Amino acid sequence: MKKIKSVLLIIAVLLCVFPYSGYADGTGDGNIDHGGGGMGSGSDQSFWNTHDEGVRVTIIRDSDQTTVAPPVDLTNRTPPNAILHFGKVSKLQYTHGAYLTPNTGVYTYVHPQKELPFIIKSKSGQTSIEETKSYFTDELVVQYIAEASHVDYDTLTNGNYKLLIEPIAYITFQGVQMAMTAHEAALYDQILSGGLRSKMVSLTHQNLPLSLFLETPDLGFPAWDGPTDSRVSNDQIISSLGLGIVRFKDAPTIPPPTENSLQYRTDTDVITSVHLSTSTQITPKAPASVTFYIMGSCYTVTNIVIPDGDSQVVWVKWRTPSKAQTATIHITSSNGWLSESTITASIVDINQNPPPDPKATDLNTSYVLPSVPSYSNRTSASWGVWSASWHEYWVWISNWQWYTTGKDTGYWQDNGHWRDDGWWDYTRTSYMATFSATQSLLPDPKSPYLLSNQMKSGYGIEINTTTALSSNAPSSHITRAQHAVSYFPEFAYQNYWRLHDIKSSGYSTSFWLKPNEYSTYQSRVHFTPIWFPNGSYTPITRILDAWTPEGMLTIQLQKSITISGNLFSDWHVAPENPK
Repeated sequence: MKKIKSVLLIIAVLLCVFPYSGYADGTGDGNIDHGGGGMGSGSDQSFWNTHDEGVRVTIIRDSDQTTVAPPVDLTNRTPPNAILHFGKVSKLQYTHGAYLTPNTGVYTYVHPQKELPFIIKSKSGQTSIEETKSYFTDELVVQYIAEASHVDYDTLTNGNYKLLIEPIAYITFQGVQMAMTAHEAALYDQILSGGLRSKMVSLTHQNLPLSLFLETPDLGFPAWDGPTDSRVSNDQIISSLGLGIVRFKDAPTIPPPTENSLQYRTDTDVITSVHLSTSTQITPKAPASVTFYIMGSCYTVTNIVIPDGDSQVVWVKWRTPSKAQTATIHITSSNGWLSESTITASIVDINQNPPPDPKATDLNTSYVLPSVPSYSNRTSASWGVWSASWHEYWVWISNWQWYTTGKDTGYWQDNGHWRDDGWWDYTRTSYMATFSATQSLLPDPKSPYLLSNQMKSGYGIEINTTTALSSNAPSSHITRAQHAVSYFPEFAYQNYWRLHDIKSSGYSTSFWLKPNEYSTYQSRVHFTPIWFPNGSYTPITRILDAWTPEGMLTIQLQKSITISGNLFSDWHVAPENPK
């Protein structure tokens, strides 16, 4: 017991001193192959018994390579609860920066209703890749994985998700029972400077990692084209080995198009977008096109390429008319299927309902200060565009022919030709936009205020806003912020609002209030009501219409100023001096 404790302590110390995150890259609908060979004899302190194995299954959303549920370990065995393990972390999560962390807590696993096929090859345990593929594409097995992962089966199999499968070995290393995937074994061996490989090489650096690998690239992991019956390095394991992927690109079929609703403002540059998906690759030889029919105009986006089983946002930038109305937008595609085929756009005129003329005689004795509303903010968006280039792969196609030179003599000649059996390599260029804004709220300079954060009711306030849009995308992908609208507490943030003018335009747009028609000096102010009670006065401002292919970015800003007294206290009334 003391020996086990000391080993665990050493492992924990090593992992704290040398944290490691691996990098790797992976494909397919039953995209699994295998290799392996015989095993060494091991020792009484470090050994592995044939069929002491399992698999870690992780559900991955294909579009952004995100793990949507905790990985689940399946095994036919009953490992001890106190076995040392590294938690439920998938190869993809290690690739994205997860650390290898020892865990001495209870190791959880499930026994599948249908027994797993044996996956790790040894002298006494042969395996079949056909059985492995058949098992993980079996409908009942997939249903069980969905249930164990707490993911809806129809969602799992709708073509947007994949199963990442990793073999697990239950071993005894230096007297300690351990559970590890091939990826974890490679990371652990790096920490031990080859200490695991020196004791367990036939398992951890041959049969375990080579028990599953990809036939074609997927999820950023490459296909394995190296040896399948010899020892491999830690780097090779981390980048390419110890994984299989199952894709559900045939179930269910194309989702029906839906109708979506949007709200735009008049005289505004907007972006209308849909997502185009495909179950088979769309190549530059036969690219897709998407056409938007908008208010009598036709906008076509061409030269769209997408790898099989993937999707891309497609959009058009256009300007709304000056008159409020409802527009029905129809979208068609030459290939694949669209997330929407019809969009109903409500185009509204916000240059309405300015606050009424404030009067010195206004009263509101029953006024109750309202709660400040909170509109949702969206300050960032990301999207991507696919491109493709041809990867040449020339092969010689033989055509042997016999040429006679005489009786019973002649020669063979290969009149074959070269053929390009290459493929399309797809690259996704990622874009993003981030949005921020700042605001100042000050008393009207023409009012007799002394403090920047305090004033008397009845005087005006100035509201100035500066926005910043940052993006790595071309200008055709985005618009600047185009509108700012302020709402006020005396109207319970409803019914009346005040628009802003653009003071300076660009991706760093600044706004200030429109001139107040009731101001003697046409000042850009909003007059607070003379009856407003002492305390905090908090207008809100919504910044609108910074558009991206993934929707509008918007921010709510608010500042407060303290009301103390009213403008009547600045008036002095006295009888006129007689002449």
